[in-house]
Amino acid sequence: MEEPILLDALGAGGPYHSRVRRTITDLTGTPVAELSLVPRLFVQRTMAALRGARTLPPHDRASALARAGRLFATGTVAGLPAEEYQHIVSRVSGMPIAVVRSATAGIGRRTRDAYRITRHARPQGAVDDWRDPLTCDGHAVWTRRGDVFAVHAAGNHPGVHSLWLQALALGYRVAVRPSRREPFTPHRLITALRESGFGEDQVVLLPTDYAVADDIIRDADLAMVYGGQEVVSKYGNDVNVLPQGPGRSKILLTGEDWKPHLGTIVDSVSAFGGTACVNATAVLVEGDPAPVAEAVAERLSAIPSLPPEDDGAVLPLQPVADARAIEKYLLDHMDGATPVLGGDGVVDELGDGSAVLRPAVFLVDRPDAPQTGLELSFPCVWFAPWSRADGIEPLRNTLVLTAITSDDALIDRLVEEPSIRNVYLGDTPTYLMPPWVPHDAYLGEFLMRTKGVIRT
Repeated sequence: MEEPILLDALGAGGPYHSRVRRTITDLTGTPVAELSLVPRLFVQRTMAALRGARTLPPHDRASALARAGRLFATGTVAGLPAEEYQHIVSRVSGMPIAVVRSATAGIGRRTRDAYRITRHARPQGAVDDWRDPLTCDGHAVWTRRGDVFAVHAAGNHPGVHSLWLQALALGYRVAVRPSRREPFTPHRLITALRESGFGEDQVVLLPTDYAVADDIIRDADLAMVYGGQEVVSKYGNDVNVLPQGPGRSKILLTGEDWKPHLGTIVDSVSAFGGTACVNATAVLVEGDPAPVAEAVAERLSAIPSLPPEDDGAVLPLQPVADARAIEKYLLDHMDGATPVLGGDGVVDELGDGSAVLRPAVFLVDRPDAPQTGLELSFPCVWFAPWSRADGIEPLRNTLVLTAITSDDALIDRLVEEPSIRNVYLGDTPTYLMPPWVPHDAYLGEFLMRTKGVIRT
């Protein structure tokens, strides 16, 4: 049996191997790593060190990010080659290996381009530095709202770690509390950043227990927190915290021939193993949704159950006990919905202690059925009827809405609705995330502000 990988905390004074550690196991329960958990005093001292550090100049930040992106995606970091890292993440998280490979490449690109990506958020009427000649007559300067940024990260997909890099690019010092489910990605990324030019007092990894987690947010100027509805409820009124909650992404089909769009619907549900906030969890159909649901179910049912490290794997896996808990939650919340696929269960055990979460498709009888907001960590989608009389109310509180419609007046209303954060038109999958398109607004809108400067 191989010795577990030691994942140290990465503090302002270097790696920290604590006495209190959490064992990280793979899907079968086999120990893979030991994650050091840091105490409250360590957090306090580390956050104080970040606050007292000096920010790297913009050119140095951009160059270090470019180097780190290449190293993360293709190099050996903390003794792990890229392929070994990908295999471990797949076996621990249950994410299909193809998804992990794609995420690795994507994080590498987003890291290399992080500084350039932040330019999309800067107002056209602002400059970066008070020394710019435009400030002689008065101008807006784009400035940080603070100096220290904290992240409570999720473990559902490695790609969540591509977003906070923009804070580092903008000159923030960053503290990341990793998910205990999958700490390998942030450990690798932060190590790569340090090896590429960022000092130990610029970006840190602070694994903690729940009792200490809020200290990281309290000691930061601004924070981003991932989680479920409880996270949104807890932090939603705090102007210094950006909650990243459920996406509840949707597709709307209005009076169009849906058959040419079947592939887009299926992919929107199943991409990334159905684990991301941008996966479609509800499809609203003008008319009878049953034929669309049946066609989608037929496609999804053909996806094979495979171990996550298999190149053909599409569906996510969990330890059997966790998979059964998710299945029970789903079946307990059917509440009169008509199953098209998965009504008898979604767990397919592989015999090694792991289980595939197979797709589920249900029909509900109205567009505002509560199930249309139910987001689970596998391909699960609810189909509902929709009519013009229902309006946009059932479409609110949506991260991404793909609207397949030719009704310009309806599109106007969808784009104007504040709680629909992204509107994709036509045959565009909900999971499409080019770096120049905001995810939940540009992160720079939260991190930065304009300040008037006049100098004579």
